[in-house]
Amino acid sequence: MSRLAPLSEEPINEEDSASCSKKGLSWKNWLKTHLSLVFNKKSDLKILLSVLGCPLFPVSILSEPPINEVSSSAQYIIQHFTAATGCRKSEGRIKNIFVTGKVTMAMVDELGATAGLVAGAAGVAQKGCFVMWQMIPNKWLIELVLGGHKVVAGSDGNVAWRHTPWLGAHAAKGGVRPLRRALQGLDPMAISAVFSSAQYMGEKRISGTDCFVLKLSTDQVDLADRSDNTAEMIKHVIFGYFSQRSGLLVFLEDSYLTRIQSPGTYPTYWETTMATKIEDYRIVEGVMIAHSGQSSVIITRFGDNLKAGLSVTRMEEIWTIDDVAFNVPGLSLDCFIPPKEVQKDYPEENLDWQSPLHR
Repeated sequence: MSRLAPLSEEPINEEDSASCSKKGLSWKNWLKTHLSLVFNKKSDLKILLSVLGCPLFPVSILSEPPINEVSSSAQYIIQHFTAATGCRKSEGRIKNIFVTGKVTMAMVDELGATAGLVAGAAGVAQKGCFVMWQMIPNKWLIELVLGGHKVVAGSDGNVAWRHTPWLGAHAAKGGVRPLRRALQGLDPMAISAVFSSAQYMGEKRISGTDCFVLKLSTDQVDLADRSDNTAEMIKHVIFGYFSQRSGLLVFLEDSYLTRIQSPGTYPTYWETTMATKIEDYRIVEGVMIAHSGQSSVIITRFGDNLKAGLSVTRMEEIWTIDDVAFNVPGLSLDCFIPPKEVQKDYPEENLDWQSPLHR
């Protein structure tokens, strides 16, 4: 169980490397040098890694959700899910999870234009792989390589952080949240825990499957923690679609809206929507684990000050799981210690990588 081999950590292109110094990671510099990053074709690889590589789930995992926040419908759906996946029988027995997988990512002109991410790609389809370690409940680490460059993200249970070649290491704002990729059918225990306090929204048919729909929303306190005087996180919600027939989680869809306004300028709004189809569940040591899926993202920028009007960027990812193992020997708390830069440097300038500006 070795880590991925070290790779080149230089920025992806020289034009965007001027502000890579950690001391320059202020909102002023970001607004000056990275405002057009999402819509710059030369930055496709950065955007793919930043948006699709290791996004966080909108809410934290509650060990015991408040009784008054648990609906009977949501409780029934989660009980069906835990029975279908077999994770209830594994509760307390599984201490850690190890996952390896492959990804293919591309910028696309139209979502769903191709299952192969080639014919419909607006840029070059990039192939990569990832390794993920997770220790129950809130400790995790992921290394993802794409196009010869690597992003690393992790959580020690107290702080979540990410390292990219163009930003270095930085902490996430707000409370500690799970890795979204882990909740794409890879960790049924975490899925049942996080959705146990969800709101039941009714029924909906997704990709030919009749589903129950559960909704989770980031509360106002955490939204405020993830905002500052230039960027305001307005909302972050996620919907989980659970098959009525199998009980399994088959679709995730989340959306977050950020308002950006620096002094003396008009506000600009960024809305990012990510939808993930989850499939190919297989039994691993008595637990049903999803082994493939596809994610699509739409990033929309709008505001009165945009001369060109509405701007939209689309991207897609196809992912497959190669190996899943539980209770891997030798995995210790030391594996999840954050980088020294995150522990001591510039806490007032921690960047929320959910913001489209921070890509």
